[in-house]
Amino acid sequence: MSAPQLVVHRDKELMAQAAAARLITRIVDAQASRGSASVVLTGGRNGNGLLAALGSAPARDAVDWSRLDLWWGDERYLPDGDPERNDTQAREALLDRVPLDPARVHAMPASDGPYGDDVEAAAAAYAEELAAAAGPGGRDGVPGFDVLMLGVGPDTHVASLFPELPAVRETERTVVGVRGAPKPPPVRISLTLPAIRAAQEVWLLAAGEDKAKAAAIALSGAGEVQAPAAGARGRARTLWLLDSAAASELPRSLYPPATA
Repeated sequence: MSAPQLVVHRDKELMAQAAAARLITRIVDAQASRGSASVVLTGGRNGNGLLAALGSAPARDAVDWSRLDLWWGDERYLPDGDPERNDTQAREALLDRVPLDPARVHAMPASDGPYGDDVEAAAAAYAEELAAAAGPGGRDGVPGFDVLMLGVGPDTHVASLFPELPAVRETERTVVGVRGAPKPPPVRISLTLPAIRAAQEVWLLAAGEDKAKAAAIALSGAGEVQAPAAGARGRARTLWLLDSAAASELPRSLYPPATA
């Protein structure tokens, strides 16, 4: 796994704009070299802020949206269209405004879908979808994700992998159902650390003072069971994108030599 790299921006708005520009470049490069790109989206204020910034970015149209596969790192197990679902928020922030191929937008199952209350069956179905899409560039039962984005919670959780809960300890499955999450809603679907670590690049987004302690813990050698963000690493690159507030408690030894 790659060692973390840090980029610290002045504020969350600049962080979102710079991350959007970085993502456009990564998608365009992947499409130029391979014909398509595969990205895993994250929810929350930072993930949605990035998508909104991408929608207004001058270079947005450099992306061939019809050749982009979109996946999710986790989802709240709620009815389709619920405003709290990550895919609902992503559609409002960007997806409904760009010419995506609907067949390449891979939302996680909803609680009013064919699996009903059985979140474990819903998670297994998403794992099967990932495995089916894993071609020559795939690894460990998932497609060759070019970029997998994760928000970092104040408790160091990423996706719906919370400290000490069973999902963060999973070593075999790529997707799991989560029950008893410490933040609402308690029932969720999440990629596991093995699936996350199959991505070429993992980007962790953290902005705001409430993320400062989590960033410091995750980047200071904590174990992944106690601090799931510490276990989120990409095969080729692990990139922490922070604003100055989220970086405020980092040890000086970790602080990047240059900021943007």
